[in-house]
Amino acid sequence: MNALPRWFLRIQPLLLASLTLLLFGWLALTPPGLLGKADAIGYAVCHRIAERSFLLGDRAVPLCSRCSGMYLGALAGFLFHLKFGRRGGLPPRHIQAVFAVFLLAFGLDGVNSYLTFFPGLAHLYQPFNGLRLMTGTLLGSAMASLLVPTFHQVVWQQWEDRPALGTLRQLLALLVLAGVISAAIDSENPLLIYPLALLSVASLVILLTLAYSMIWTLVLQCDNRFTSWNDLRPVLLLAVLTTLAQIAVIDALRYGLTGTWNGFSL
Repeated sequence: MNALPRWFLRIQPLLLASLTLLLFGWLALTPPGLLGKADAIGYAVCHRIAERSFLLGDRAVPLCSRCSGMYLGALAGFLFHLKFGRRGGLPPRHIQAVFAVFLLAFGLDGVNSYLTFFPGLAHLYQPFNGLRLMTGTLLGSAMASLLVPTFHQVVWQQWEDRPALGTLRQLLALLVLAGVISAAIDSENPLLIYPLALLSVASLVILLTLAYSMIWTLVLQCDNRFTSWNDLRPVLLLAVLTTLAQIAVIDALRYGLTGTWNGFSL
């Protein structure tokens, strides 16, 4: 018995056609080149201020330092959870408390950094890209460590009720992985920055797709009915379509307001 409603399966060709048209339209209207397309994805979620971003030659990477860290940290979280299969248990409370500290550090550094937009306004310390990267990385690793098990709980018919991230030692291993990935983008080595810039954008798309997959699974009332990724493919198609639509709409609105694909100027 199929997990999805029959009417939804019937509209799959329409969803595929919509995704194809939207994708080709978005590709045609966004800046040229692989980095140009990555810029357009980052443009939908990030201010992309050049002074607050790492540089690849004389151009800013697609995401600012904080967002680069957040999505590279999330990428590390995705990779960490891959080896544990469908473990759907959330991290224990003491690790969630550590995540709360990560969120607090991210928010505090973000507010402090924002205050520097206003000359003469007091702020706690002078922000810098390395700290933006670090706080983003910590939050991103926490986001993935909560999102992935929640995804397993919502989607799969059979999932393992124990956490992939259950001990402080495992948390340390995750943070080392995230730190190594993020430090590479701070190296100013273009051979490392270029692929990591693209991977950070890919991680953004993965995160949105997983989130929308859960949302549509619940909307379609087919939670805990899937046994394989092949069964889930129709929902993933809708999730990818929703992700691309969100990016395209925000791109269009921002471009309409600013008239440029560049980041905001200080």
